[in-house]
Amino acid sequence: MGKIISRLAKGFLQKFEWRILMVGLDSSGKTTILYKLKMGETVRTIPTIGFNVESIEYKNVRFTIWDVGGQNKIRSLWRHYFQNTNGVVFVVDSNDRQRISEARNELHNLLSDFELESAVLVVFANKQDLPTAMSVREVADKLALHSLGNRSWYIQSTSAISGQGLYQGLDWLLNNIS
Repeated sequence: MGKIISRLAKGFLQKFEWRILMVGLDSSGKTTILYKLKMGETVRTIPTIGFNVESIEYKNVRFTIWDVGGQNKIRSLWRHYFQNTNGVVFVVDSNDRQRISEARNELHNLLSDFELESAVLVVFANKQDLPTAMSVREVADKLALHSLGNRSWYIQSTSAISGQGLYQGLDWLLNNIS
């Protein structure tokens, strides 16, 4: 009887592993978000040349998050991280009005790749703690998220420094990755 209960419990407590690609323009807050989720602290970061990868346990899922640098010269390398990706977290600096169209172009280019056709999308409209940050609605409009057709997407207001909104984005991923 104990073996049966043990097997049932393992079935209900089964852990899932999902691969998440986190990208966005340089200085959008990707690495700060990664380490806020991993350690619960705000870590002083330097520009990512290459990538950072961390596993984060949240609820019944192990997210392996690949944080890839966002400098212009590195963006062409993003495609090397697409294989087996369940979800994309695209981080936008909501305070960077000068580069929002560049972010839109990079996002749409990224999502046009066949290897990401089944990946869900979460956009973190980061730096919402700054007084001149664009609203989530404005970021969604400027990124043309409503034109993504059948792709499952969600935009979340975030602050990497305080952690506000980060777990709401993970919750959406939990409910939308199949």
